[in-house]
Amino acid sequence: MVQLSIVMEAKLPTYAFQDTMAAIKGNNGAFDFGYGSGNAEGGISVEMIEDKNTMVIGADGSVQHNLHAGQGGTVTIRLLKTSPTNAQLAMMYKLDTVSGVSHGFNTITIKDLARGDMITCQYVAFSRLPSLTYAKDGGENSWAFQCGRIDMDLGPKNVGMFATAPFQPPRPAAETNPNNPELQPPT
Repeated sequence: MVQLSIVMEAKLPTYAFQDTMAAIKGNNGAFDFGYGSGNAEGGISVEMIEDKNTMVIGADGSVQHNLHAGQGGTVTIRLLKTSPTNAQLAMMYKLDTVSGVSHGFNTITIKDLARGDMITCQYVAFSRLPSLTYAKDGGENSWAFQCGRIDMDLGPKNVGMFATAPFQPPRPAAETNPNNPELQPPT
């Protein structure tokens, strides 16, 4: 049995949203919504829709793991009410939902430049328009998307993976001692 080990170079222990680049591209528009787009405090969230595995326990206690092929998920973008990106998303929403011809064919990419994270979302469709609140404080607009496929590569691209031999416990001294009569050739 071969085990995989991951060796990573030390990275700075600081996270900053300033290192986040994000964009949407489709038939009806292409623009950024990462840092500098009037992001609300909640920023951007990516979540898978279903578990990759389900487990079934048989009547006799046997275990069966079921690996699921689905890679769908959701992306939520939270923008300040005053962000000009709201108008861009609203126009794209209108154009995307006129007909099924262009609906669900957007791509969202999210990159964390400091950590090397790269998230690519394909077959992206708007879930709905954001709920709007007009109150004392402006608040935020949350844009929700459904994604047919999400690929996440987390961490730096210079991560080295190599195979190592499985752990072997030390052999008892009797097996390694050259003076052990059991290890001597027959006479």
